Amino acid sequence: MKLTCASSYALHAVVFMAQQKTDAPMASHKIAAALDMPDRFLLKVLKPLVEANLLRSIKGPRGGYQLARPTTDISVLAIVENVDGAISGKLPVTKMPAHPLDRKLGAICAQSADAIRATLEQFHISDLVSAAKQPKERASHRKAKHD
Repeated sequence: MKLTCASSYALHAVVFMAQQKTDAPMASHKIAAALDMPDRFLLKVLKPLVEANLLRSIKGPRGGYQLARPTTDISVLAIVENVDGAISGKLPVTKMPAHPLDRKLGAICAQSADAIRATLEQFHISDLVSAAKQPKERASHRKAKHD
């Protein structure tokens, strides 16, 4: 499986919001600047997350985005499918005539998509937040050992 740029940006942004010590809304331009991503593109990928009630959008001068659910309740699958659409296993439409092999290939593709969906459903933003913290913790641990 290959994540799209949009899904990757969305996951990074949601993890970044989850890492903050405050529940105050975060402006998209601040998230984009902190993560070195284009603000307009970030706005585009956050919109479906608001529509899916994964994020809240707060209007006004102190507005921005905030998590609408606990990090343990937001799966990687929910982010990916709301940004990119449902993961499905389908054969491409080609100009070739129908072939008996197509049915078996279609079943293999569907089974693969189901496996990907099941895997992405197992992981949550909370898992990514803890993974994002590990390098810093290791670095500070190494530094403490050498001091």
